[in-house]
Amino acid sequence: METLNRMVGLLPYNLSLEVVMAVEAGLGELPAFSFSSSSTPVCEDPMSFLESVCHTVVVQGVSAMMAFPQTRDELVKLEFIASALQIPVISLVQKEFKRQSKNPLHFQMAMQSPIFPQVDLLYSLLVVNSWYDINLLLCQDWNVSSFLVRLHNNTKFNVGSVVSITTASSSSSSAPNHMASKADFQTSLQGYLESLKESTSTVVTFGCNIRDMRRIFGAVAKLGLMLPEHHWLLGDTQDVEELRTDGLPAGLLAHGRMGAPSLDHYVQDGLELVARAVGSAAYQAPERTLIPSTTNCMEEPSSQHRNRSSGTYLARFLSNTSFDGQSGFISSQDDTVISSENHHFIWSLQHDPVGNPMWTRLGRWKQGHVIMDYAAWTNQQVSHHGGDWRYPSRLHLRVVTLVEHPFVFTREVDEDGLCPAGQLCLDPLTNNSALLQSLFLQMQGPNDSIPMEFKKCCYGYCIDLLEKLAEDMGFHFDLYIVGDGKYGGLKNGRWTGLVGDLLSGAAHLAVTSFSINSARSRVIDFTSPFFSTSLGILVRTRDTAAPIGAFMWPLHWSMWLGIFVSLHVTAVFLTIYEWNSPFGMTPRGRNRDKVFSFSSALNVCYAILFGRTAAIKPPKCWTGRFLMNLWAIFCLFCLSTYTANLAAVMVGEKTFEQLSGIHDPKLHHPSQGFRFATVRESSAEDYLKKSFPEMHEYMRRYNVPATPDGIQHLK
Repeated sequence: METLNRMVGLLPYNLSLEVVMAVEAGLGELPAFSFSSSSTPVCEDPMSFLESVCHTVVVQGVSAMMAFPQTRDELVKLEFIASALQIPVISLVQKEFKRQSKNPLHFQMAMQSPIFPQVDLLYSLLVVNSWYDINLLLCQDWNVSSFLVRLHNNTKFNVGSVVSITTASSSSSSAPNHMASKADFQTSLQGYLESLKESTSTVVTFGCNIRDMRRIFGAVAKLGLMLPEHHWLLGDTQDVEELRTDGLPAGLLAHGRMGAPSLDHYVQDGLELVARAVGSAAYQAPERTLIPSTTNCMEEPSSQHRNRSSGTYLARFLSNTSFDGQSGFISSQDDTVISSENHHFIWSLQHDPVGNPMWTRLGRWKQGHVIMDYAAWTNQQVSHHGGDWRYPSRLHLRVVTLVEHPFVFTREVDEDGLCPAGQLCLDPLTNNSALLQSLFLQMQGPNDSIPMEFKKCCYGYCIDLLEKLAEDMGFHFDLYIVGDGKYGGLKNGRWTGLVGDLLSGAAHLAVTSFSINSARSRVIDFTSPFFSTSLGILVRTRDTAAPIGAFMWPLHWSMWLGIFVSLHVTAVFLTIYEWNSPFGMTPRGRNRDKVFSFSSALNVCYAILFGRTAAIKPPKCWTGRFLMNLWAIFCLFCLSTYTANLAAVMVGEKTFEQLSGIHDPKLHHPSQGFRFATVRESSAEDYLKKSFPEMHEYMRRYNVPATPDGIQHLK
């Protein structure tokens, strides 16, 4: 339950899934049923039974019920409950019960996987790999008629010999190609394998136990009938947990599942089905999803209420929800039957980093299709790279990186579009998987038409590590630089950067300086860190030259604007007062030799503001002199404030770079002009956003797209 509630995006609006009641009892033994008459059997009093269940369920405000009926009678009771209370019921049953009428509120989830289409899987594997020359090897009497019919219906297939061998000592068999003794077994097997030596084919085996396979592949190894000319496939379903590796060749393909799912797996999938349906329904109409269907056990709901109830609405989403669960792929076969298609995987015998054989999962069978975990197949890898007997089935991966000094550097390619040193990589400025695949195919083809500006030479510590990893693990790779230049953050419900490329399938692997956090760990897997660092704060190591406008830092720009507007307004009024006064220095005054003009008023105001003596003409009228003294007092306050702030700014310019850490008051209460930033959509920004939201809000305007940009701003 806690696992489901922690899944990102499963339930909206801070909703959570909760089991409000778990009763280990029969349907007639619910806690609320104690008031009913003990003399009346439950099956003969359905109204009392329904009232009991209603009082038990409604008071809990449940959205759905999960039950485990074992008989048809219990299933009928659940049909009755779902219809009467308008609450969806999911019944986990061992085997599906046939029903004549299907209640849209009652779902059956059988703990029995549908019949596995083995023929379809084998056929799909052969077609996808373009293995059309087929030979069959039967270790027991095995019915392969349907498989042969499927192959003969496709004219591309060339079905060779169908040989049946056995290690039994019975000599009564008269079938051709069937050996009775061990000597005959070895002789016929040797002859059969010799016939394959001159051909290129795929051999599918059926009914072979581990002893048979060791004897077969012992002879195969002596004759060299292995990859890349010959492919071997175990046709019948295997249990990989019991499958051995001794005596088996690398590159051998098998299919099967890893154990049968348990009851806990089905219960977990049933709960997740409800959670996903509630989440989808709540996105569409939260008012219909979250209001209980039944609020009064004493009233019978009308037909209109039944059609518009939250249970009916939720049931529609339950019948249209599918996902990969713990027991298998959960989907709806029809409106009321939920099936769990068990996980059926495709395996290949590979070598681990130290050379030991191990079964590696390549893909799975899902809804009638083969879905591979990797982009390339064995035969394609061999044809592209000429074959490698040490790694007969090398994987071909698409790797994404991000330029981050000193881990990853880039330089331009030479005139021929090659890299004398480093690894050739693409900088396509996109994360479209189809476009990337097309570009890499063009680059590997004989006519390389990729623009030169897309090609780069990547080198550095991470690139050296990737090359060594590819050599040890045995895979090839195509390298490209992430399109948006970001590490990866959750933005508008979608992951960007490296994480987004991994989730979309554009890349299979990311190699760069990449931090591990909880949000990323929920959606992608990380290796053990090969180089661990903590968050650090990068500051300037020396004082830089102050800009030409540094003298204006002590006061805000609005304060400067107000001072100079006030200065000119004061000068205008000084001029007006002086010219309208009978004592003023005007041509109409008392024979004044001097005239007090607007320029004289500006000279007076500027001289007072800057505190500098100059040859000024002070006004003669008393009103003008009073205004001039008010201006002088105002300038005194402004000059004092400016001087005090100037000292503070000069001291701060010398000391603000001395930070004690992330909790330094200078970061939490930044002064005017103090700027700090981090890389957008990085783990550092995610940490600051969660732990220090106010600091993140202040610094968001200064954040940079990459680390080199931030270093350049510091310089």
